[in-house]
Amino acid sequence: MAVTGAILFLFVIAHMLGDLKAFLGREDFNHYSYWLRSVGSPALPHRVFLSILEAGLVVAVIVHIWAAVSLARQARRARPVRYAARRKTHENGYATYVMRYGGVVILLFVIWHLLDLTFGAVNPKGENATPYDKVIADFDPARWYITLFYIVAVILVGFHLRHGLFSAVQTLGWGRQGRYPAIRLVADVTAALVVLGFVAVPVGVTIGVLK
Repeated sequence: MAVTGAILFLFVIAHMLGDLKAFLGREDFNHYSYWLRSVGSPALPHRVFLSILEAGLVVAVIVHIWAAVSLARQARRARPVRYAARRKTHENGYATYVMRYGGVVILLFVIWHLLDLTFGAVNPKGENATPYDKVIADFDPARWYITLFYIVAVILVGFHLRHGLFSAVQTLGWGRQGRYPAIRLVADVTAALVVLGFVAVPVGVTIGVLK
């Protein structure tokens, strides 16, 4: 789970940096989007590299979910009888809701995001519009509910990432009791930067900075 989480984390960072190219202008953003589809050309046919990358990410997501379910089942089998009086800490409750239920919302958001900006199936501009035009149309102020949904989903990604980074460090054996405050700080700052990076584009469109 930690390894697949690390793979997805690197993808999220790369995706965020790519999205921020929208602030460089229409031409730069579209050029970047088309470049992703032509990586390896002419040795590789159009979009082959991107398709391989997408397939790898799908596998990582499936394995990540499978690992989460398997770990939950293992924990349940290890203690089939619950404590008579279970002390539920704030941290445990936070982890349960963010990682379990937040993960479901994130999965649904990713599916919608692909249908919207990748395939254009639910985008106002359709599938044949340029990537930049799709972004502008998607976060039009009149579609404030789409922007709100996007922002809420990204915040959930941030919470998921925050807890996931801290847990991964422990799982991989890199954490020590004395390092926990520093690790938590790094996780907090990283998650906050990711959220701000992703939210910047829809907010930029909404307030007219991107148009």
